[in-house]
Amino acid sequence: MWSRQYGSDVLADGQSGRAGRRRAPREIPKVEAERGLVVEDSEGRFCGAVVSYEKGAVTLEDRHGKRRVFPLAPAAFLLDGQPVTLVPPAPAAAAAPPSERARAKVARASRIYVEGKHDAELVEKIWGDDLRDVGVVVEYLEGIDDLPAIVTRFSPAPGRRLGVLVDHLVDGSKESRIAAGVRSPDVLIVGHPFIDIWAAVRPSAVGIARWPDVPPGRPWKEGVLRALGWPPEVSAAWPRILRSVTSYADLEPELLGRVEELIDFVTVPGND
Repeated sequence: MWSRQYGSDVLADGQSGRAGRRRAPREIPKVEAERGLVVEDSEGRFCGAVVSYEKGAVTLEDRHGKRRVFPLAPAAFLLDGQPVTLVPPAPAAAAAPPSERARAKVARASRIYVEGKHDAELVEKIWGDDLRDVGVVVEYLEGIDDLPAIVTRFSPAPGRRLGVLVDHLVDGSKESRIAAGVRSPDVLIVGHPFIDIWAAVRPSAVGIARWPDVPPGRPWKEGVLRALGWPPEVSAAWPRILRSVTSYADLEPELLGRVEELIDFVTVPGND
């Protein structure tokens, strides 16, 4: 699973051979992200056809049926080997046929569990429609201590896979030991690297320069609110943060990658 990382500005001026003269920026063509358009990401790591567009991002599907979500960033794709900027398709192109929109999805036997109330709410807001479209049910995991009992009760098997997103999974921790004890070919447990799901939201989306550092041993959320000068109520801060997230582009790649990995795991062909 690859995390999207964007390097230097590919539109930046280059230097010509003549002293004191700068070459004019090369104009990058803009192409509508219409269904069926075949492109590859600018790093050449994933090639596929556009299967959907929503919330400022496009989903590509390769010839093996694997799907990846990419933000619509400038010059982020290659079309016939040349850089292009994908833009939102015209309404007629973006809309799926009525029969496809109305098609009912039967829930898969496989499930995704998400630890933490805020984590689950964020996954639902950004991936909820996509997950319903592929028939995947997401359930709330109150704490990783409950995981062994959940796995036993769920009885994972081929065609009945279980994916779990865990808060801040660190090697050597109690959480990692619990996770190791329930892993199997039909159970995938991944953890994002953030101390809290708040930090998986890009600071720019929230309107801040960066997430503040909080000294070890102090409550992280309360420390963040104090440093930002926000009201101290965590219950009021989270809705404010969640409202600021409107697309995949508002989330850090490390979280995007983990969720996409879980979706791939529970929707692998033949896992119905």
